[in-house]
Amino acid sequence: MEILNVTGLHASYSSSGPEILKGIDFAVEDDDFFAIIGPSGAGKSTLIRCINRLVEPSKGTILFDGREVTRLPRRELRRLRRDIGVIFQEFNLIDRMSVMDNVLSGRLGYIGNFRTLFRAFPRSDIDQGLRLLDRVGLIDHVDKRADELSGGQRQRVGIARALMQNPKMLLLDEPTSALDPKISREIMGLVKQMATELNVPCLCNIHDVQLATEFCNKIIGLQDGYMMFNGPTEEMDEAKLNEIYAMEVL
Repeated sequence: MEILNVTGLHASYSSSGPEILKGIDFAVEDDDFFAIIGPSGAGKSTLIRCINRLVEPSKGTILFDGREVTRLPRRELRRLRRDIGVIFQEFNLIDRMSVMDNVLSGRLGYIGNFRTLFRAFPRSDIDQGLRLLDRVGLIDHVDKRADELSGGQRQRVGIARALMQNPKMLLLDEPTSALDPKISREIMGLVKQMATELNVPCLCNIHDVQLATEFCNKIIGLQDGYMMFNGPTEEMDEAKLNEIYAMEVL
């Protein structure tokens, strides 16, 4: 069953600026782990950010869970964003807050700023946060400040925070680019494992082609805003990779 269907998507950062995305079409099934690959400047991050309208598309449709994303008014857009968890490249944690408080901030869209300010979380949210921290291997770090953690640990907090939303889909925007190869593999494995357990499809912008082919079942290949490949990982070969990265400046 499709959770996301993107058709004829175009995007640019200003009305007079160049197009970043040029007619992108793809669909995400509810058991997919999609990788988006391509050279720098291909439009990978822009594509991710169009899905929850952090970037406004200029043309095309984005149908998510039966809702046309490009037409949603602001109030409905806030509700939509509760259903789409995001795991960021630079973690986006609040350093002065504890690990647990960072994770619980994933409930902000449900309980509001006032209750969050006074940490008035329901017991069920606290219990869920503890379960997620245990699952990502950080149950012994609940009360630590976020800035006391290593990069890999910070990204694990980011994973738990995104899953606190009980999302219907996860967007991952270069989740391993700030990590060393060993930790990157651990993080991708953890995301895939948890997404599978919780039946959450993923759309992952990733620079590491080896990780993409190892952990993702489908791949989108972008070059200069155009879609050069869209299909199962096993159909990606060296010739197609060379075509996707033909414009990469070394």
